[in-house]
Amino acid sequence: MSDYSSYSDSGLNAIIAGMGIAYYLIMLVVCILMIVAMWKIFEKAGEAGWKSLIPFYNTYILFKISCGNGWLFLILFIFAPFIYWQMWKLCKAFDKGIGFFILMLFLTPVAYLMLGFGDADYIGVQ
Repeated sequence: MSDYSSYSDSGLNAIIAGMGIAYYLIMLVVCILMIVAMWKIFEKAGEAGWKSLIPFYNTYILFKISCGNGWLFLILFIFAPFIYWQMWKLCKAFDKGIGFFILMLFLTPVAYLMLGFGDADYIGVQ
């Protein structure tokens, strides 16, 4: 019977490490794209883009843009599914329908990029 506890496959370890690095690089790119998209969304809605950089405050501003009352974001701490209602309100604030809402549910970064860089105009709280 052989002892495999000292066995080490450096090739496999390198592949796993490479996959981890690739994952983190992809997540970094997605986060940067989300920040840029939120900056553009804020500017379209008449808010300063830098507000998208501050955690929690950006959520407050996003609720203010979509719902009219930024303090509603506190409900998220009690009832997390409330975010879906906020997404729907954000779609309505940019005059988008159910199809765009479904896109936002499943591909949020893509929907944010489309709102920020697309032809969508902010029409206000609906």
